Amino acid sequence: MLSIPETHLSILLGGDGGLRLGEMIALKWTDVDLGKRQMCIQRSDWNGHVTTPKNARLRHIPLTVRLATALREHRHLRRPLVLCDQRGQPICRRTLQNWVRRAARRGRVQNSGVHVLRHTFCSHLAMRGAPARVIQELAGHADLSTTQRYMHLSPAALEGAIRLLDQPVSDLVRGDIVETTDPRSVSAVERTR
Repeated sequence: MLSIPETHLSILLGGDGGLRLGEMIALKWTDVDLGKRQMCIQRSDWNGHVTTPKNARLRHIPLTVRLATALREHRHLRRPLVLCDQRGQPICRRTLQNWVRRAARRGRVQNSGVHVLRHTFCSHLAMRGAPARVIQELAGHADLSTTQRYMHLSPAALEGAIRLLDQPVSDLVRGDIVETTDPRSVSAVERTR
């Protein structure tokens, strides 16, 4: 039977850490550094076969306070794996999927599944204005075009771009591109700044 701490931790590994299902299953306590508040994603489980993560690149993920707390509270000595059953046996994909689906039903969430948590991770980063390249690195996307799918969700980026137009011309740093320096072509609005 499923326990609430395992479910909570699974959801945070996907939603706050951006881990793929196989990366969650293969995560070991030696990959987690609670002192530095980070984890190293260096392996993935695919139907019982442990391999490198997708794209064969390891990545370091800083831990949110929520995820670090959940990991600290869940710490056990049953097995080297972070997620295991009550007897200390490794969990399978279906077990993890069931934990997440059950939690989604309890929370009345329509779209459920482990991969939805990963999409949530990327989407929340984009909506809070994280640069696409940073999201790519954290998610372990091989290609930036994969990450670009989330960038339409970034009102902060749009707002930031428009705020650039609010800066007085005198605030421009040397090396900034200025279309013209002819004072006759500067609008009346820009002259009043």
